[in-house]
Amino acid sequence: MSNTAPRTRRPPEEQARLEARLREVFEECFPFNRLMGIKVETLDPRQPKISFAMRQELVGSYMHSRLHGGAIATALDTVGGFAVTLAVAEKHADETVEQLAQRFTRCGTIDLRVDYLNPGVGKRFSATATVMRLGGKIASVRMELHNDAGVLVAIGSAAYAVS
Repeated sequence: MSNTAPRTRRPPEEQARLEARLREVFEECFPFNRLMGIKVETLDPRQPKISFAMRQELVGSYMHSRLHGGAIATALDTVGGFAVTLAVAEKHADETVEQLAQRFTRCGTIDLRVDYLNPGVGKRFSATATVMRLGGKIASVRMELHNDAGVLVAIGSAAYAVS
């Protein structure tokens, strides 16, 4: 993603409205995110962060109480999509929340790769993402998932369709 500033800066009240809407969407509107208990930690377009607590419903290995691989992939895909959403909002800073919402409906995962590096053991997990390139049609993103002890559990890379 470019290090240049947005073309125009959104008024503070409009920025607050956008951020509140994005939190609501990523925490409440996607049923699976809600099931996982995903919470938005930061809305920094350079490296957004989400987190979730380990729960019995997310266990993939009942003998070891490890996080399910699907939950890991979901967390990485979610933070990747969140990063793209923030990058699109920053790129189109001159647009209203309603206009951006229309753009966001056209975003989606094209390809996702996950490398599982360490067992998903911990009480809490956090995922971050970096948009490597935001093009007119496709965005490329790198993601990481850490446990509460700072252990890197998994990394991911993805391509997302953007408007």
